[in-house]
Amino acid sequence: MLTKVFPILVILLGSVLLSAGFNLFLVPHGLLSGGLSGVAIVIGYLTNGNIGILYFLLNLPLIVWGWFVIGKRFIVLSILSVLATSWFLQLVPQQQPIVADPLIASVFGGVLIGIGTGISLRSGGSTGGFDIVGSIVTRKRDFPLGSLLFALNGLVVLSLGYIESWDLALSSMLSIFVAGKVVDSIHVRHIKITAFIITNRSKEIAARLLKVPRGVTIVKTQGAFTNKEKDMLMTVTTRYELAELKKNIREIDPKAFVNIVETVEVIGEFRKN
Repeated sequence: MLTKVFPILVILLGSVLLSAGFNLFLVPHGLLSGGLSGVAIVIGYLTNGNIGILYFLLNLPLIVWGWFVIGKRFIVLSILSVLATSWFLQLVPQQQPIVADPLIASVFGGVLIGIGTGISLRSGGSTGGFDIVGSIVTRKRDFPLGSLLFALNGLVVLSLGYIESWDLALSSMLSIFVAGKVVDSIHVRHIKITAFIITNRSKEIAARLLKVPRGVTIVKTQGAFTNKEKDMLMTVTTRYELAELKKNIREIDPKAFVNIVETVEVIGEFRKN
């Protein structure tokens, strides 16, 4: 029960953080967040329309696309995020700026938006908009998702330079850059790691890892000091799955020697979640 409820709670928390980042830091200074939320804010600036409702309507086409390409669970959580964010945008007041300096507002607004986006992605959903586009693209290519979102969002912010001023546009770019870095620090699915595991219970550990499923290579080794032969398992996984990997190893062989290194690139077959 908890495993089903927890992602929903995380999505709701992410929506609160997004709404706070928008209405408490960015919107009072006329800044953008990028993506479809940025498009909604631009339209809201020009038409005095309701940003929350615009945000929801702009997300509908991408939600339908993601439903067919990514999967139902991802999109259901994304729909929840979009609805919750649209609702919280109505609740969080667009009051006087909390901070007077637009640069400080862009940084702290970016941090809140980055945390909200990152935890939503890590829980298996998204905040809608370009997050769905980015999630689709990164299933085929190992781009850091936050950096990809920064590039996509940067195109949106250019419109603010033409409509309002380049000072606001550049401040918005700073906010998007900070948010992208925060997303990459939380959503680490694109980072690959290689684990070398020396153990006396290689068959049990290999069987557990194959259920993940991840490929495993068994290498015969010999200790230089003891001259005893042991099996060394080598497997490549993602930083996102590292905690589960270490848990599986500890449960089977607490005395196993494990060396974990970051992998620069993987060439060949590698299953992406």
